Amino acid sequence: MNFPLMPPQASEHAVAYDALFWTITALTVIFTLIVGVMIYGFAVKYKRGSSADRRNAQSHNEKLEVLLLVVPTVLGLAIFAWSAVNFTSVRTPKKDEMELFVIGKRWMWHVQHMNGIRENNEMHVPVGQPIRLTMISQDVIHAMYLPAFRAQYHVVPGRYTSLHFTPTKPGTYKLLCGIHCGTQHSEMVGFVHVLSQQDFDEWLESGGNRYTKADRSMEQVGADLWKEKGCGNCHQGTDNNRAPSLNGIFNTQRTMTDGSTVLANEDYLRESILRPWDRISAGYENTMQAYANSLSEEQVLSLIAYIKSTGSGATPGQGEYEQPVRDGRALDSSSKSTIDIANDRASAGASQAKELTN
Repeated sequence: MNFPLMPPQASEHAVAYDALFWTITALTVIFTLIVGVMIYGFAVKYKRGSSADRRNAQSHNEKLEVLLLVVPTVLGLAIFAWSAVNFTSVRTPKKDEMELFVIGKRWMWHVQHMNGIRENNEMHVPVGQPIRLTMISQDVIHAMYLPAFRAQYHVVPGRYTSLHFTPTKPGTYKLLCGIHCGTQHSEMVGFVHVLSQQDFDEWLESGGNRYTKADRSMEQVGADLWKEKGCGNCHQGTDNNRAPSLNGIFNTQRTMTDGSTVLANEDYLRESILRPWDRISAGYENTMQAYANSLSEEQVLSLIAYIKSTGSGATPGQGEYEQPVRDGRALDSSSKSTIDIANDRASAGASQAKELTN
């Protein structure tokens, strides 16, 4: 009968996690036995009718009190320090992490790779490669739980959370939801396939029989959305009077109209796309269209991937997806005419509103 006491140790963090877990378990058992044996011994010795000598009973014992105060305090602080080191280690991103995007929805896990491959309730990763999961929920609170990797973190609607792990053993491992999310919570089960680097590269090339081979990466999908939604009409190569440039904006500090500053991470970019009125950059007004009801979470992730790909000093939309811009003006006539048409429409709308007011 195959009934393992613990899931396999399949990640870099699992060994340190289990060492702490078994230490806490052993201390719990030891102190429980000590207390239990003493309770039983005193109950038997001093039970009613026993001949135990009860004269000159001590009211306190300073040595015993110091011992019972110092030992648990030292052990508690040691466990806290050990736990803090483990937590900091597993929550600190590594420089060479491979990023995957995960969307939790009742009742399945949707995984998307940077090259565009999508998976449902399955995740393929290479052994020895640090992994970062950028996660969000489409409906209620979920929890990405990977028992073999000793990794779990909440997946919530409205903001991105992250989970880091480094798989160390090839194999197939369970992927679960760790929070009750509805009637079919128990069916929200998937698998993580840890492959050798060669097998993973081959899987990326072929996509496998059960997977759709991606013809476009997330950046390319995002670039197409950027062009489709006309983002480059306002967000051009440099800041202009209509909108700030998004060149290299990721992970920079942004100043808002109220004087506060915010880090332009994934959450900020997502919020600015879906609800731009929540935080408006200093020097601008609430003029951007909101996309809360017209873009899916997958599309938002693709747009963010494209914006992140611009890097420092890059221009969004260069290449085959958009015409390059300089000093806030498009270099080709078609892009320029698009901007002029938008300005004409805005001016016409303002004139009509003025006439109606008069």
